[in-house]
Amino acid sequence: MGLIRDILQSKKKPKEKVSLLVKKVRKDINLLDEVVRYFEVGSTAEKGSCIEVMEYVSQDKPDLILPYLDFIIKHINDDAPRVKWETARVIGNLSSKYQDEVSKSIEKLFLNTKDKGTVVRWSAAFALTEIAKNNSKLQEKLTQQFNQIIKKEDNNGVKNVYLKALKILE
Repeated sequence: MGLIRDILQSKKKPKEKVSLLVKKVRKDINLLDEVVRYFEVGSTAEKGSCIEVMEYVSQDKPDLILPYLDFIIKHINDDAPRVKWETARVIGNLSSKYQDEVSKSIEKLFLNTKDKGTVVRWSAAFALTEIAKNNSKLQEKLTQQFNQIIKKEDNNGVKNVYLKALKILE
């Protein structure tokens, strides 16, 4: 865990740490194992950074993150808001290529639609709508639930994620 620890505990700004880790992981995929191991012992902020690294990698290299999907799903309802929203974004990023695999996360994501944190709710909305857009078998069930959420959601940004998806799906 030396490299991951050294970067996360350095004096760099948080975004610099994440950017550096993403570069390192893209060059050496074996570092993902180290990121996951460090997550288990890191501080709350470091845990968020670990998942954020996975989120950035999942944007253009979802294949690298797929082996860690169960780990990601396990932490969707973590106590730390940043972990919640980053795991949801990973799920959303994987949904176009791994429709069936990410469907295991739906129940946990729906729990986060009721979270007090707007970013957590927005990220859950992102993941759920990406799953719906990419999995025709689940679209009808999910769109019904989206309509229920829209009625209760106070934040327009979160509502708009669902509304945009519903326009695409209809």
